[in-house]
Amino acid sequence: MLTRKLGIIDLSKKKVTIKQTPNSLKKLFLGGRGLNSYYLYKMIKPGIDPLSPDNVLIFGTGFLTGTLVPNSSRFNVSAKSPETGILGDSNCGGYFAAELRYAGFDRLIIFGKSKKPCYIYVIDDDIEIKDAKDYWGIDTTEVQQTLRKDLGHVEVAVCGVAGENLVRFACVRTGVKNAAGRCGLGTVMGSKHLKAIAARGTQGIKIAHPEEMLETVEQLKEYIMNSKITSILGSVGTPLLYEVSNAIGAIRTKNSQLNAWSDTLNADVIETYVEKMISCSSCIVHCRHRNKLGGEGPEYTAVGLLGANLGIENTAHVIELNNICNELGLDISSTGTILGWAFELYEKGFIDKKMAEEELRFGDFDLAKRLLYKISRREGFGNILAESTRNVKRFGKKSENYLIAVKGLPQSDPHDCRYIKAFALGIATSSRGADHLRSRPTLEIFLRLPREVKEKIYGKGIPNDPTSYIAKEKTVYFSDNIFAAIDSLGICKFICHGFNSPHFVDYNWMKKLIHCASDWAFKEKDIQEIGKRVIDIERMFNNREGISRKHDTLPKRYFDDPMPLKVAKGHHIDRKEFDSLLTRYYKIRGWTNNGQVKKECIRELEALM
Repeated sequence: MLTRKLGIIDLSKKKVTIKQTPNSLKKLFLGGRGLNSYYLYKMIKPGIDPLSPDNVLIFGTGFLTGTLVPNSSRFNVSAKSPETGILGDSNCGGYFAAELRYAGFDRLIIFGKSKKPCYIYVIDDDIEIKDAKDYWGIDTTEVQQTLRKDLGHVEVAVCGVAGENLVRFACVRTGVKNAAGRCGLGTVMGSKHLKAIAARGTQGIKIAHPEEMLETVEQLKEYIMNSKITSILGSVGTPLLYEVSNAIGAIRTKNSQLNAWSDTLNADVIETYVEKMISCSSCIVHCRHRNKLGGEGPEYTAVGLLGANLGIENTAHVIELNNICNELGLDISSTGTILGWAFELYEKGFIDKKMAEEELRFGDFDLAKRLLYKISRREGFGNILAESTRNVKRFGKKSENYLIAVKGLPQSDPHDCRYIKAFALGIATSSRGADHLRSRPTLEIFLRLPREVKEKIYGKGIPNDPTSYIAKEKTVYFSDNIFAAIDSLGICKFICHGFNSPHFVDYNWMKKLIHCASDWAFKEKDIQEIGKRVIDIERMFNNREGISRKHDTLPKRYFDDPMPLKVAKGHHIDRKEFDSLLTRYYKIRGWTNNGQVKKECIRELEALM
């Protein structure tokens, strides 16, 4: 019954301990993001330096990862973030997570620091710590290829040279495209001298009701494939979102000085650079591009943040920047945001030519390309940019007025949230900072659904107006909870109810799949409670690090500068309305008015654990 082991690895002592995760904990948090957040809360003392050996790095697969369930390829990487100093967590697909489970492990908890570069080799119920001196300094694709040449068929999660050099927004990569991008978790790998984790397994995953699972999975596949959004994503991928957002003027452009950009980044233009569409393990959607320039992608995030946000409109140039980020192991969201911020700060005189070493300007592809390499190697001005949002101290307090970030995390997606009020609340309250994937309420903008359909999903009183502040706390609350649950199951959000469609995997489907796999008779409300529990424990971690209401805010530009272009022209976030919305969100979440998890809730949750 999904019995996989927990590997605890002390790199300082070169010691490996193998345990079982109690079913009691799985019933509380399932797996993936949920159990990772639990272990972070239990194992990390408040106030530690994220780059110290005391930080804990966790690779955790979802409860259903590696099973026959469609799109069950996901795992979460978690630690205290070196970029923000609060909870760091990132979700990733590909083939690594399934292979880790086939090797007998649900989760690896890594602490300490190796004296020399190392990698972890996981093979059929065994874990070895091995010398990585021959792999250090190698880009992310090459190191995976080299490890496969040396070890045979393995799936690998790695940090690139950016992680080795402790760039605060270095990511974890697996495959050619997949990245646990957010929060600098590749940086944590680098700080521990951990180059890679290689997994190879020959074990199947035993489940409670195989025949019932087969029948349920076939029904689910048919249900997913009958949706229009499935065929669109399988044809053009996430760049389809660029054209939709750009049409209304909701694309972050030139560090959000503008809100619309060129049609050269539309999905049909991107399509001319696509070799073929590919997928993650068990995926039936196939939303990923293999591009003709030697990499995978770009996703919507790359199109927006390495294109519009940098003032670059040449399609091939944007794809090349995407490929370089992937090879160096740089988080595309933070990279695009930090570069855009630096370019505007140069225009406004916060950064001079002496500091930058050259003129910084929007629209300069060669400049952007040079800076990617400088950042990854911490060379010259790149060494400064590698510090991410911490540069507010260097550039001056007023420089923060132009920074598109929340809680120290650059905004992850290209959406300009001044028009979409639920998106704004979501990025303000997200547990890891300015991030749309924690509560992305796509149905607010991309589908003009009948009001009764939206009310069935989000609750009564939801207006069909993305610019309204009314009841948006309900929209975000619903999205928070169900996405936490889907992350804990290890299923891709692209087939999650409410993410891209009013259909797909809802709590009823989750209940059926959990029963097939484990024989546990969960009710829908039990799974909802798991999602809420994950949100609470992440907030408890952040509260302990000093996060409160004052941090659940937005970039100054979103409040003070009305959007200048298209349908969204004139829109901004009203401070009074936002403050009221935040209060209502805390109330529905059951937190104090200062954004703290209540003491009685903490006692109840800790008693369960």
